[in-house]
Amino acid sequence: MSSSADTLQTFLLEEHAIRGHIIQLDASWRAVLSRHPYPPALRDRIGELMAAAALLNATLHYQGSLSLQLQGNGPIEWLVVECNSDYGLRATARWNGTVEYGTLASQIGQGRLVITITPAQGDERYQAIVAADGNTVAAALQDYFTRSEHLDTRLWLSAGEEHAAGLLLQKTPDTESGDRDAWNRMIQLSGTLSGDELSGCSAGEIIKRLFHEEDVRIFEPIPVSFRCSCSRERVEHTLRMLGPGEIKPLLAEQGEVIVHCEFCNQRYAFDPVDIEQLFSAGVIEHASTTHH
Repeated sequence: MSSSADTLQTFLLEEHAIRGHIIQLDASWRAVLSRHPYPPALRDRIGELMAAAALLNATLHYQGSLSLQLQGNGPIEWLVVECNSDYGLRATARWNGTVEYGTLASQIGQGRLVITITPAQGDERYQAIVAADGNTVAAALQDYFTRSEHLDTRLWLSAGEEHAAGLLLQKTPDTESGDRDAWNRMIQLSGTLSGDELSGCSAGEIIKRLFHEEDVRIFEPIPVSFRCSCSRERVEHTLRMLGPGEIKPLLAEQGEVIVHCEFCNQRYAFDPVDIEQLFSAGVIEHASTTHH
C-alpha cells in the first residue's frame, strides 16, 4: 500500500563540510492521517516524528528499517514511526484522554525516545534509548546525536493538517572547515526559517533563501511514500507463533479471528477453514516474531 511520492532533498555546503537534508511530506502525510482520527496536538507530533525519521534515515548507509518510538506515561502513551531504506514511511500512536498542545514533556510525561535500526539481513539490530524530557522532538533527537553519535546536528521540524516537513544540518565527520564560525552561522540562518516556509516553499527555494551566499551542491531528490509492510502472510506467521491453544478458543468465541494493522488499519479476517488450514501441518514456527 503506498501513496504518491513526496521528496527528500540532500545538499552539501562544500566549503564548510556541512551536509543538509530537507524532507517535505504531503500525500504520504495525508495517507497516514486518513487511517486514524488523531487529535490535532498528537497529529502534529506524529508529523514531526515522521519528518525526523526520514531525515535520520538520510544520514545512514544501510538496507533495512529505522524506527523512532516515543514512550511515556502522559496523555501520549506511545508513538511509532518506521522508515525503511527505500523511504517508505508508516506511523501509528496510542493516547489516553485529551492531548493538549504544549511541550513534548507535558504530552508524554516521563518518557523516552527509542531509536532502532534493523538491517535487512546479517548485522545485529542497533538500539539507542534517550530521555525525551525536552520541549520538542527536535531537541530530543539533537540530544541523541550529541550523546551517542558525537556529531554536531540540528533539526527543525514542522507539521500541521496538510503538510509535515523538516530540515537537518550535520557536520561531515572527520572534516574540518576553514571557517570556524561557519557552523554557528548556518544554524542561525536556518533558525530564521518559519514552519510555514519549511512546509510551503520548495526545497530549492529554501536552500536559495538560506544559503544563497554559499557554495551549495544539490543532489537528485529522493522519492518518499507512505508504505505499510503488513500482509496476510505476516499476519498468518504471527498467528502460528501464538499457536492453536490461543487462537482456537478465540475462534470458538467469535466465529472468526480479526486482526487490524495498527499502522494502516487494514483488516485481516480468518474463518474456521482458514484457521484449520493455518495449523493443519501441525508445525509451529519458532522464528522471531514479526510485527505487522
